[in-house]
Amino acid sequence: MSEKPIKITSPPEPEPNSVSRSLMRASLHGGSLLKRSIMRRLRPNPPNPVSVKSMAKPFVSLTGKLATQPDTVILAQMRLVRDSTRLGWGLLTSSLSRKPLAVIEPERGDGRFRDQSWDEVMAFNVIKQTYLLSNRWIMDTIDDVRGMDKHTRRKVRFFTSQITDALAPSNFILSNPQVLRATIESRGTNLLKGMANLLRDLDEGEGPLPFRMSDPDAFKIGENLANTPGDVVYQNELIQLIQYKPTTDTVHRRPLLVVPPWINKYYILDLGEKKSFIRYWVEHGHTVFVISWINPGPELAHKSFEDYMLEGPIAAMDAIEQTTGEREINTVGYCIGGTLLGCTLAWLAAREDDRVKSATFLNSMMDFSDVGDLEVFIDEDAVSKLEKAMNKQGYLEGASMATAFNMLRANSLIWSFFVNNYLLGRDTAPFDLLYWNSDATRMPAAMHSFYLRNMYMHNRLREPGGIELAGTPIDLGKVKVPSYFASAIEDHIAPWVSCYEGARRLAGPVRFILGGSGHIAGIINPPDRKKYGYRVNDDSSLKPDAWLAGAKEFEGSWWPDWVAWAEKFGGGEVKARTAKEGKLPVIEPAPGAYVQGLQGAS
Repeated sequence: MSEKPIKITSPPEPEPNSVSRSLMRASLHGGSLLKRSIMRRLRPNPPNPVSVKSMAKPFVSLTGKLATQPDTVILAQMRLVRDSTRLGWGLLTSSLSRKPLAVIEPERGDGRFRDQSWDEVMAFNVIKQTYLLSNRWIMDTIDDVRGMDKHTRRKVRFFTSQITDALAPSNFILSNPQVLRATIESRGTNLLKGMANLLRDLDEGEGPLPFRMSDPDAFKIGENLANTPGDVVYQNELIQLIQYKPTTDTVHRRPLLVVPPWINKYYILDLGEKKSFIRYWVEHGHTVFVISWINPGPELAHKSFEDYMLEGPIAAMDAIEQTTGEREINTVGYCIGGTLLGCTLAWLAAREDDRVKSATFLNSMMDFSDVGDLEVFIDEDAVSKLEKAMNKQGYLEGASMATAFNMLRANSLIWSFFVNNYLLGRDTAPFDLLYWNSDATRMPAAMHSFYLRNMYMHNRLREPGGIELAGTPIDLGKVKVPSYFASAIEDHIAPWVSCYEGARRLAGPVRFILGGSGHIAGIINPPDRKKYGYRVNDDSSLKPDAWLAGAKEFEGSWWPDWVAWAEKFGGGEVKARTAKEGKLPVIEPAPGAYVQGLQGAS
């Protein structure tokens, strides 16, 4: 193995102005942090998404099982001896061959060990290999314990991974070659800047994860985000309805209603000109209407899931008919917005209302049999704790949801920023997707409790009549609307298998495509980026594994595939419509007040 020691001779002098600025920032934020810390003790903090009780129970179960399984303990000890022997033998071989030690490799996508020194410098190479072997040994031992149910084992693995991820050598100054190099070269200025960044984030941030993920000054809603031209034509307590200006002379007769998630804000679909799905729909001849959900305060604590249906898509459909004169529409739902859309279609089917002619579901679950690692946050102890907090303040704070989602990908969404912001002392780069991700919204107490218990905990939506909305029992099996499902193979929030199983519960024809990447990038994938690719199998009656095995792969974005599918339900061509020509008065220009937090704040 070729040694490349970190150079420490004649390091450049740190810039005096840089040091002074960092000291000033540290002093300024340190003083205000003390004041804010006192004030925070006088008001409730956002509830932790993990109940201590729900976290302790699976480890108690693990300990009890291990105590009665000496063979499992012996097997773990034998595996530890084996791995230690392999590490020692590999170290000897590596020192003789001068090649990097490679007993174990990081998992695909693990960016913690990209720096060349992790392989080229013996000390760091051994640290990396020891950590990876130890982590695998721990997880293998958990998997070997017999008698634990799937939910308990998943919780043990998840919470254990939170600990092992936190203890990774990449998170410490002396065991991260990149940080150590920066510290030596700058004579510690990076750590001083990092301390100033930490104090600033603790001062300005809310919740348990205060660090910045994107430059907050690089984006502004209505300017370089959510900037597709349009007008707000309707609003009620929960939504504003935006109608976008056409860019074509003619449009499809049937308008397109988009139901985005209310866990975050709608502009995930409008991330500037080059990434905007909304702009893409408009450019392909659709009269696009998008729901912009309010960020609720305690005054909306009583709003239920059925209120979100009645005042959301149902009210939007009525408003679209009133302003355009068109009763028939096409629809799109994203994430929880797609779940609500599925419920809405079932509710309409039960009432023999056939105004919706097609439905598109983006990473949307209607079967919650397997929700991935989100399952660790969903049990009676955790939900009861959340309900207690929500009932006290009327809503679930957005920071709690953000913490849960970030924990699902701790290395990329927590520890990478910890290293960048606080150990390397760097400022966060402008990143539109992470800016949106940090723009969290609240959940009304009544709605969120219903959603967690009926969908995640008891999976009642898949049962005919299992859920009743506005006095009507609903059945997904009565939805005969042609549907297009787009999921992402690496989605950790809405696993594609669950989305696929939900699609199979609808009675109408289904086209299911499986994109690359994850929950956001797999959907927000414009054609000109030529990334990820997607899979298609026309036989949606197959089991998920069989569907995937027989799927045909295509390069690039799936968006053009959707355009070709959606044209079949356009209903013919008419002259392009504008909001000013409609029968509803224009309230204000897009993006509107709700998405900017000008209404509904506590």
